[in-house]
Amino acid sequence: MSKIDQLRRLLGGDDFIIAPGAYDGLTARLIADAGFPVVYATGAGISNSQYALADLGLITMTEVLEQVRKMVGAVDVPVISDVDTGYGNALNLHRTIREFVSAGVAAVQIEDQVIPKKCGHFAGKQVIPFEEAVSKIKAAVEARGDSNLVLIARTDAIAVEGFDKAMRRARAYHEAGADALFVEAPRSPEELAQIGRDLPGVKIANIVEGGKTPIVPARDLQAMGFKLAIYANLVLRSSVKAIQKSLAHLHATGDSAAILSDMITMEERARITQKDTLDAIEKRFVNIAV
Repeated sequence: MSKIDQLRRLLGGDDFIIAPGAYDGLTARLIADAGFPVVYATGAGISNSQYALADLGLITMTEVLEQVRKMVGAVDVPVISDVDTGYGNALNLHRTIREFVSAGVAAVQIEDQVIPKKCGHFAGKQVIPFEEAVSKIKAAVEARGDSNLVLIARTDAIAVEGFDKAMRRARAYHEAGADALFVEAPRSPEELAQIGRDLPGVKIANIVEGGKTPIVPARDLQAMGFKLAIYANLVLRSSVKAIQKSLAHLHATGDSAAILSDMITMEERARITQKDTLDAIEKRFVNIAV
């Protein structure tokens, strides 16, 4: 079964899906290793981790694609990729879709912000005109061809045009061919509930700790009508805090002996990075006596 078919089966099943955000091959592997059935390739995380830059539309399609290919190659579960605005107009998006299909992703998330975009929980966002946004979804549908790629349409219009117009956009994106809807940054449990109740098709929630949307448990999101929750920031922000703690200790004490329990063992690192599998391949094909 293809990764796309795997994701479609999950979306059509009874279980609620949680997709933590990965920003490289290792974090994708860790998410899958922890038992999550889907990996979310976060554009913000790629910008933060690879370039130490805020999520302000500063990275390009090829820079994101390079990281996403690594994630797809590192896991056996479907990868949903953030593709921001498609990195341009409908023509740019058309090419973006084809490139990400080639990379092996199961789904892409397309948003309706102007370029350069901003993190969905930052101030100062702007959205493109309604008709242009609908046209871009239609272009994405055409570009995926017979791949059956899952198309997730995100609107950031709540912060710009208000809740009702954001809902109108989401419905129009569904009619244009989007498989799933993602209304970014609802401001209350009541708005979340209305999104889950009133919109058609698959609904996706974005849980951003400290962001504009209240943190709602998975069971409650499912009861509201959502199918999938993205935790885009959790892995990166947890990682940064752990690294800061270890570096502060090393800087203060000059050794790492007291923080060994905060680190994975050499054996665990070898397991995660599949050293036994690689050693077996080397033994069969490389270390052959002449």
